[in-house]
Amino acid sequence: MNSTSINDTVHVITSVQRRRRWPSPEKEQIVKETFEPGNSVSLVARKYNIAPSQLFQWRRFMENGAIKGIENEENLVPESEYKKLEQRIKNLERLLGRKTEENEILKEAVILARKKN
Repeated sequence: MNSTSINDTVHVITSVQRRRRWPSPEKEQIVKETFEPGNSVSLVARKYNIAPSQLFQWRRFMENGAIKGIENEENLVPESEYKKLEQRIKNLERLLGRKTEENEILKEAVILARKKN
């Protein structure tokens, strides 16, 4: 006889679940629960339906102080995007400098032209 019973069920996931966002205070509270007596990362992860690896990552972030950077609920951007935006700012500042210089030259030209008339 087969060891599988008739009551065994198979769950098929048919939709893509959206990524959940956890506010920093809530993350901190969940991580603190993992340190409470009688709790484990696996137990707390199951309670909140979080992957244990995610919870371990949050714990590492807290230990390294990295979670402090997101406590203010600031939006975080990838480093590549940050560098791209930083370069764009430099280019715009350079362009602004050129336009300011052109403007000063044109002002002087107008003053000189008025003096000649």
